[in-house]
Amino acid sequence: MMIPLMILALFQGADPDTIIARAAEKYQRISSFKAEFRQVIADSMIGTYESRGVLVQSGESKLAMRFADPQGEAIVMDGEHIWVYTPSTTPGQVIRLKVPSDPTYGPNVLAWILTNPAQRYRARYIRSDAIGGRAVDVVQLTPTDRSLPFTDAVVWLDQYDNLPRRLEIHERSGQRRTLALSGVETNRRVTSDTFRFDVPPGVRIVDQ
Repeated sequence: MMIPLMILALFQGADPDTIIARAAEKYQRISSFKAEFRQVIADSMIGTYESRGVLVQSGESKLAMRFADPQGEAIVMDGEHIWVYTPSTTPGQVIRLKVPSDPTYGPNVLAWILTNPAQRYRARYIRSDAIGGRAVDVVQLTPTDRSLPFTDAVVWLDQYDNLPRRLEIHERSGQRRTLALSGVETNRRVTSDTFRFDVPPGVRIVDQ
């Protein structure tokens, strides 16, 4: 008995390993990624922290998360250093770190999910869903590598462009991070100034 092509495609589309592999391939091919973000970090010790802003990425070592709320805050990866400027919680200083050789251990949560997923995670298909009128596949990822910075993640992947629209991550620190992405643009020209962090006057640099 022949299986209708539409039904066969539905079965194939629900394979989590294929979905994640397709997303990782697309992510590695794009020259730039830009989106508005809303982030919620929930911690049993410090409570819930909400923020929003614009995220821009170009390659593995350049990232800018510039916050509209809290206004003026930023996490910038310029290719050599990571700058973490959060005056609402640590006024008067900016933390400077070296960019790690493996993007999975940097601040880019997209890289956490989409760098070598076949070697790092067990994937489980949860359901088909929709975000902002766009069809998405919802996939759960469980790391097989205990050195990764999270213990569990659920990712909503757009069925058209294969890129994330929402991530829920349970980090090893105990925090739960939810990152929602909208207005996604890829392969746009990005100027070098996007990934430059200018230290504000009176702010000291703390190297870590």
